[in-house]
Amino acid sequence: MPLYFLKKERVMHNANENRYENMVYNYSGKSGLQFPAVSLGFWHNFSDIDDMSNARKIILHAFDKGITHFDLADNYGPPGGAAEKNFGRIFHKELSAYRDEIIISTKAGHPMWPGPYGNGGSRKHMLASLDQGLKRMNLEYVDIFYSHRYDPETDLVETMSSLVQAVRQGKAMYAGISNYPPDVAKKAFKILNSLGTDCVIHQVSYSMMNRQIERGLLDVHKKYNVGCIVFSPLAQGILTDKYLNGIPKDSRAAKDHGWLKREQVTDEKINKVKQLKEIAKERNQTIAQLSLSWALRDENIVSTLIGASRISHIDDNIGAIENLSFTPDELKRIDKILNFL
Repeated sequence: MPLYFLKKERVMHNANENRYENMVYNYSGKSGLQFPAVSLGFWHNFSDIDDMSNARKIILHAFDKGITHFDLADNYGPPGGAAEKNFGRIFHKELSAYRDEIIISTKAGHPMWPGPYGNGGSRKHMLASLDQGLKRMNLEYVDIFYSHRYDPETDLVETMSSLVQAVRQGKAMYAGISNYPPDVAKKAFKILNSLGTDCVIHQVSYSMMNRQIERGLLDVHKKYNVGCIVFSPLAQGILTDKYLNGIPKDSRAAKDHGWLKREQVTDEKINKVKQLKEIAKERNQTIAQLSLSWALRDENIVSTLIGASRISHIDDNIGAIENLSFTPDELKRIDKILNFL
């Protein structure tokens, strides 16, 4: 038997044979690419200051539960690049034989190194950042390469053409954008289409606590037939049981790094979560499950990106797909709690 076959057969992790039976998969826009309803994000918990043995358990457990999409970015850490590096080590040791069953995405656009080329949407920065990420992960290609943010200082055609170039070079299979406002997203979709590489996905922030994308962006997605994947659907943990009785020592809000600050965990928000918990109980769901199923109620939203610091979070979050339908009365009550009426 050739050596490359022998090498590929050395799989340390034996994946659950039933991993696809209890996950929902959704097509993204007009593409043939399907996303799991729940995807694993690497924004937190995979840095150089996190426990890699725990990170390994989370990644493997997620895959065993049918989560086939791992979402990274060049600046995820701390420090920047750490999440890609740590993911790459675990992936090659445990899951590399399953490469064709996994969507790996990464992004570029935020500050990564000193000088004028270490940030932004220029072709110079975008493609250099992708090359660095591929080296950190020890990959030949990623499935999705995103422009992580709109850079108003760079012509949009240049930024979009860098995504197209990455696809044509075989360093990415699909192009995506992240955090683009509606008017710019519309232009980006048109440019990519004209260059022969459609946008497969737009990644944005969305939750019960943050409904900004309902003000026009979802309509743009539908018009141009582009799928949407949402990050922070649990408002970085606020839409869970975690903060109902204060701020735990091991929570995001208690950490010095990260985006969720203590002052953001307000009494007003927690009071709303307590009211939402009553609706969740009626639906036989946790608050987290209610929040994820609510985010997935729009057919254009193909996946929710979750963070996890322990494998129990994976199991709880995946439970959301067991009840994805809402009655008009439930939606009205939720809107009332959120002061959205």
